[in-house]
Amino acid sequence: MILDFERPIKELEERIAELHRLAGESEGLQAEISRLEEALEAAKRRIYTNLSPYQRVQVARHPERPNFRAYRDALCEDFYELSGDRHYADDAAVRGGFARITGHNVVLIGHDKGADVRSRVEGNFGMAHPEGYRKVKRLYGLAARFGLPVVTLVDTPGAFAGRGAEERGQAWAISEDLMALATVPVPVVSVIIGEGGSGGALAMCLADYVGMLENSYLSVIAPEACASIIFRDSSRAPEAAEALKLTARDLKEHGIIDEVLPEPLGGAHKDPDAAIRAVGEALERALLGISGSPREALLGKRYARYRRIGSYRTPEGPPS
Repeated sequence: MILDFERPIKELEERIAELHRLAGESEGLQAEISRLEEALEAAKRRIYTNLSPYQRVQVARHPERPNFRAYRDALCEDFYELSGDRHYADDAAVRGGFARITGHNVVLIGHDKGADVRSRVEGNFGMAHPEGYRKVKRLYGLAARFGLPVVTLVDTPGAFAGRGAEERGQAWAISEDLMALATVPVPVVSVIIGEGGSGGALAMCLADYVGMLENSYLSVIAPEACASIIFRDSSRAPEAAEALKLTARDLKEHGIIDEVLPEPLGGAHKDPDAAIRAVGEALERALLGISGSPREALLGKRYARYRRIGSYRTPEGPPS
């Protein structure tokens, strides 16, 4: 899949491949090939280091971006999946269970977008239903019972907004997850590995540490939906993305996340192993930093963290 802003890169790559085919053993075209390869590297750096917010949203949605299963398989020394919400059904859009990551026993939870057509349809493209979020709450409870840190990997366009989901209490399920995370007496570590859409993401990233891959995003609403509501024109999604301040760097600047994690040039899908390694190192740092914290201190810092978000300082007085 080639994104629109990547077309100049693709054209150069195709031209280089064609020259290599024509050159064979001849050295006559080597100078031209070298020149184009230098131009290609310069184009990659120019384009990928100056992505607009909406272009980063497009990268976050790339279908070849490593998903929950890729991170789970690479980072977990052991994983025992738990299924079902004990009320209605199991939701394949959210997976979780007991895991061992970088020597730490944890409860690992993540949105699962799937890797092919069948698994993507089965998991509703990472858009969880109420039973998915009730399963998440059950896992939070197990983490508290056994004293295990919670690790979440967030990658969802948002919670499923269909009629059935609303009838089964989607908003209630998400609000219960938020209350559970606010009070769970164990460390909570979250990394946004792709899309962070609305309450569907928030239900899994109210945490003591929040990291984001640099081409991921976190927003109360998708840029297209925002543009449809505010401008009555979904084609103005790039403008909406700019206004929403949804990129990792924007959120770090506003104190909402703790760390921007580097991605390979062009996005995590260009070198999944490097992206997964960056997330693994961040999880290890975060778990080492907060594991063993006394319960009252942990909950007190979590409360203070979220009280600070959204505060501002007036010229005449203290933060409001």
